[in-house]
Amino acid sequence: MTVFTENRTPMSPKRRFLSSLFGGRRGHRVPVGNPTSIVCVELMMKVGIHFPEAHLDSRSMAELAAAGHEILDYDTIMPEFSVQQEAAALGCEVDWGTEDRMPDIKVHPAKELKDIVIPENILEKPSLKVVLDAISYLRKNYGDHVAILGKVMGPWTLSYHLAGTEEFLTWTILNPGKVRRFLEVLKRVPIIFGKAQIQAGADVITLADHATGDLVSPEMYREFLLPVHKEIIQKIGSPVILHVCGNCADRLDYFAEAGFDAYHFEWQIDAKKAVKAVSGRMSLVGNISNIVLYQGKPEDIYKQVRYSIEAGVNIIAPECAVPLPTRLQNLKAIVEAAKEPVS
Repeated sequence: MTVFTENRTPMSPKRRFLSSLFGGRRGHRVPVGNPTSIVCVELMMKVGIHFPEAHLDSRSMAELAAAGHEILDYDTIMPEFSVQQEAAALGCEVDWGTEDRMPDIKVHPAKELKDIVIPENILEKPSLKVVLDAISYLRKNYGDHVAILGKVMGPWTLSYHLAGTEEFLTWTILNPGKVRRFLEVLKRVPIIFGKAQIQAGADVITLADHATGDLVSPEMYREFLLPVHKEIIQKIGSPVILHVCGNCADRLDYFAEAGFDAYHFEWQIDAKKAVKAVSGRMSLVGNISNIVLYQGKPEDIYKQVRYSIEAGVNIIAPECAVPLPTRLQNLKAIVEAAKEPVS
């Protein structure tokens, strides 16, 4: 059981989050974080800022992200809602979606290594610059009080975007050398973008790399991604949270070995088993079910939050980017449940 003790001086949201991320001194309650996106249609309506504008305009992006703290009372602000920002900068044709539909790639342009072009001025590409400018704005207005999180796509995700998921996964069997070459080239992107986000004012970087548990075996992760992730962490040089979807209980040891400060995990992984498996080698962030957030009631969310806290999860969060129809009352219910101290 995780024990939270009252401090003489209450912790700010930023201190509460960072202390828990590093397994340090605890405040009177567990923090609630946002490593991916907690934006829903109702939140957009509340602040009057909508998709796709918030993917493309830095002030809109920053102000919508800040609503996660101002309205929902989360201890973090994370301004990148899409997983397509880097894809657009690398030449993918992106449909930026609508208020109730996330962006998606229309064409996968890189079937061979020679097709990958990383522009020398990639940070000036509109889809990346908008994120950096939003982080700078948030740092100036919230950085002393709230933890600012950046987000980058890992080289496995970028390979899906450029080559297509099915084709890239086929290469892991038929042409593993090609897979390694793609990863070797594309690892530069999260390093460049991650370092730039830290320079712009982010406290922590989320590395989203979708080698999901249902598509990629633990052996494949170890063979292809473990050394690449180690290098990315070292070169970004800041705290890094890994986000990989799906049931990844069978590779938690590899995530810890890679050197991640935390793993953002799903409800499919039992919180008690996850805490036991990582044994303090990295923190755990999660793992409130998106299905329950979308379909359930606040009392259902309360039960999940309290289960994860009792298990010893360091930071409570939705398991992934929340469904856009999610109700605000359910997102707020996470915070309300987390505010109840553990004795």
